[in-house]
Amino acid sequence: MTVAVLPNLDKRGSAEMVEKLGKFLKKEGITAYLPDSICSPNFMAAPEEKLYSLADIIITIGGDGTIIRYAKKAAQTGKPVLGINAGRMGYLANIEQNELYMLSRLKTKEYTVEERMMLKIRVVENGKTIGEYFALNDAVITSGYIAKIIDVSVSVSGDAINYRADGLIISTPTGSTAYSMSAGGPIIDPVTECICITPICSHSLSAKPILLGADKEIKLKAYSKKRTDIYLTVDGRKVSPVKPYTEIYITKAAKSANFLRLNERSFYKTLSYKFADGRSVYGEKQETGKNSRFNKE
Repeated sequence: MTVAVLPNLDKRGSAEMVEKLGKFLKKEGITAYLPDSICSPNFMAAPEEKLYSLADIIITIGGDGTIIRYAKKAAQTGKPVLGINAGRMGYLANIEQNELYMLSRLKTKEYTVEERMMLKIRVVENGKTIGEYFALNDAVITSGYIAKIIDVSVSVSGDAINYRADGLIISTPTGSTAYSMSAGGPIIDPVTECICITPICSHSLSAKPILLGADKEIKLKAYSKKRTDIYLTVDGRKVSPVKPYTEIYITKAAKSANFLRLNERSFYKTLSYKFADGRSVYGEKQETGKNSRFNKE
């Protein structure tokens, strides 16, 4: 078995985790690669773009943003991603830093792989596609200024819904526990296939989140009467300005992101623990042994 380790070295403790992980994988007889921009004696090295074809499994070290970034790249080659949490929340991570012993299950294939749907976002101006993006969490339209209301037209199967709000979130089930949840959207089981529309601070009491089937195509247009700048953000990254004549088409992506699971913690247990106090409670609580909340289960 061959794995590629992609760490976010800006996260505290991630460099130490790379060294610890390298020693563990070497002891287990698992071939491990790092990007050639990172040096470690326990790893082989290769350019990052080649790792997705070389490795059977992609292991990330970082927070949710790190996992999302590499999971979208790994989806292009169909490789599963295993996240080791080095962030604050780490909701998408499957194991904590004190659970490296679980990696021995990779050799015996004692794991499951979950498919998570992604969104394809196409930006069109004057009939020409000027940008194409993929979202694992969400696509968001907002103004460039705080508390500036914009008008967003949402067309589904030719029928339009108009929102006056600070913005609009189009999320996957995976993204339902991110920005959409903070804006009042529903929490959705991540293996479900649907698309969620959530207005941000709507200027209407009747504007509520809407769930659509994953087979629907959404067309968005946005403008501001006060000529406020409007932007499209995909998975937290600003990707394109939105002009009055810009059309944004959103559909289910052809490829899915694959998340590898080594433990048996359910989505609902993860939800309960991770959002209990906004911290990564597995690592903090489990270290206390028999008194931990996890060990009482």
